Amino acid sequence: MRLPFAPPVAPMLSSAADALPGGEGWQFEPKWDGFRTLVFRDGDEILLQSRDERPMNRYFPELVAPLARTLPERCVVDGEIVIVGPDGLDFEALLLRIHPAASRVKLLSEQAPASFVAWDLLALGDEDLRQAPLAVRRERLEQVLAGAASPVHLSPATRDRARAEDWFRRFEGAGLDGVMAKRLDAPYRAGERTMIKVKHVRTADCVVAGFRWHKKGAGTMVGSLLLGLYDDEHTLHHVGVAAAFTNAVRQQLVAELAPLRANALEGHPWRDWAVAQEEASATGQRLPGATSRWNRGKDLSWEPLRPERVCEVAYDHMQGSRFRHAAQFLRWRPDKRPPDCRYDQLEVTPAYELERVFRARDPGGLDGDARQGS
Repeated sequence: MRLPFAPPVAPMLSSAADALPGGEGWQFEPKWDGFRTLVFRDGDEILLQSRDERPMNRYFPELVAPLARTLPERCVVDGEIVIVGPDGLDFEALLLRIHPAASRVKLLSEQAPASFVAWDLLALGDEDLRQAPLAVRRERLEQVLAGAASPVHLSPATRDRARAEDWFRRFEGAGLDGVMAKRLDAPYRAGERTMIKVKHVRTADCVVAGFRWHKKGAGTMVGSLLLGLYDDEHTLHHVGVAAAFTNAVRQQLVAELAPLRANALEGHPWRDWAVAQEEASATGQRLPGATSRWNRGKDLSWEPLRPERVCEVAYDHMQGSRFRHAAQFLRWRPDKRPPDCRYDQLEVTPAYELERVFRARDPGGLDGDARQGS
């Protein structure tokens, strides 16, 4: 490729914070829940590069032609690949794309086509813009994407902290999972954690109904706790795991959970998960043990516990009926009864029309937000 620099390029990264930074000199953007992607274009040649610096063209073939129509002849753009479902951004649909069969990818690309959301411009023609401040890069990006049309979009951006806080509250209903903050005077620092991300964090009381051993082997340390919530029919669904423990706590958990292992399979709600996996998938019940295409070769066997203990965990948001990411263990709740650990305790965020997020240059939508000077 005849570009100021050749792929791959490590993308600029972010670190987490509890709140948006104060003071002047910040640009705020929605945090898109998708696949981080750098797009390299040189004429007819387009390369989609993932966060881990691997090519992704084969997984999103439907984006190549729209990007060719929209982007300048020679450029490098940073952004996110997303898929819009009926309830907002659909990360599960993205995961399905990472499939070895081209025929399967083609079918999925027709059923649920992807979109690309751009937020940074790293190169244009012979210019290497990585050392230019973000304010300049954003202005140039808006100029080159002034005529962008679906499925290629310019991410909204604002310098107004109050507006960004409003985004944080409203946009989650569209499937976005927070707000990013970037210094307007900062260059593009590849591979460095210079951006700030503020994500939604909530708590829930969950039943601990099992665990997995640490990768060091059975009997050594607890690797993760399997969490459950009851639905309206009193069925216990596997909703995710809590796995971030120190080694000292992992060893302590072995002894602490030992009494709950006695006769744990008798009447356990997940006793027959292995033989009932196909049936459970059809009815929508989440079960804790089946090998999936995302964990081939990984030992997903688990140890049942009598579902008698409750813990409080922190989570960012739900993906369907389960936690989108691993939850963070906060504390045991001996004052809580397992049957009270129900889905209806979870906060429900009203749906927000994703079209309003994408429609950044619509005077009736977020027109002022998309401008770098807003």
